[in-house]
Amino acid sequence: MRLRYDQIRTVSGRPGNARGSLYRSRAARVRPDGRLAGERLRRLATEGVLAQHAAAARGYDRLELSSAAYDLVWPIVFTRLTRRFEQMRGHMACASGVGKLADECLDRFHDDVEAVVEDLLTHARRPVENLEAWVAARLGAATVDAHRRRRGERGALQRPRLPGWLADELGRDPWLTTLATQVLVWVGVDDTAGSEVWPLESWAQERARCVGDWPGSDRATVAREIEAVLGAMRKRPAWYESFVERPLGAKRAPVVSAAADRYGEQTTPLALGEPDQEVDLELLRLARRAVSLIDRRVAQGEEAHATVTDVIRDVFGGVFTGTLDRAPHSVADPVGGVTGALASRGRLDRIVTTALSIIAEGDEATARS
Repeated sequence: MRLRYDQIRTVSGRPGNARGSLYRSRAARVRPDGRLAGERLRRLATEGVLAQHAAAARGYDRLELSSAAYDLVWPIVFTRLTRRFEQMRGHMACASGVGKLADECLDRFHDDVEAVVEDLLTHARRPVENLEAWVAARLGAATVDAHRRRRGERGALQRPRLPGWLADELGRDPWLTTLATQVLVWVGVDDTAGSEVWPLESWAQERARCVGDWPGSDRATVAREIEAVLGAMRKRPAWYESFVERPLGAKRAPVVSAAADRYGEQTTPLALGEPDQEVDLELLRLARRAVSLIDRRVAQGEEAHATVTDVIRDVFGGVFTGTLDRAPHSVADPVGGVTGALASRGRLDRIVTTALSIIAEGDEATARS
């Protein structure tokens, strides 16, 4: 019987982890003296029979061994594994102690502790004199194997590798093949990207490092490239459904964490309403700004076609305000059709006519009032 992380409880008041007593098993309520269980665990390990006893143990006996293993393992996991990864993620508050871990980081920590406990109780078949050193040496193998098992349970590839046919579809482009691999990795983990489907910000930084194009590596660019990668993957519908769509659908719905501000992450809560409502509102705001600029410049005597072209390109082709470059919307670049229309003389004429008629209607309404 496995002792899952939801069988671990926090000591009242979460007094910090300096005394090594932050977490204890529910078994501690049955037998308050965990010292005897720890001594038994070490004795069995020294004799080289810990794995055999754990495999045969049932009920309270198994809980006692698991509880002692948790007490031994969790400080090692946090010190040697969790702290380092939280620092790499930029979660300095989480890295300062187990009691400071945010919810998702705490889930990862519990998963890793559970994996190492299971590894200890399964593989300690030979005499172990220094149990802490033995556990520390197996941290990587234990957590990686558990991570792969969890990926398999989600339906994702356990060892994400880019198939040759997909690399060919992407033209063997170094960045697009890297991005495709990242997609395969991402769908198999529990992590979420705030209120978004994909971690656009971190992938934009990785794109800049990969291609050396820092100015051009923004969220909107990465979103378009993700759509291109997904389009290539959909060339084989059964493969896409099995290894991308199904595991992605198994992720938890992204929500805003109150703890996110503790390490400086910006979060955007999911809003109620139609999926494209925010995009439509942003486009409407930009359209109003464009009409106002065109009205002012035409009133100053500037030529209408040149003014409309210039304003549309400036307003709809500049840096967006945080809505148009993120999901949900039906295409990666919702303003592409606006700026693209400038290349067609006929469509440009219609845009100029529409803009001038809106301005004229506004002038008439002002005059009547």
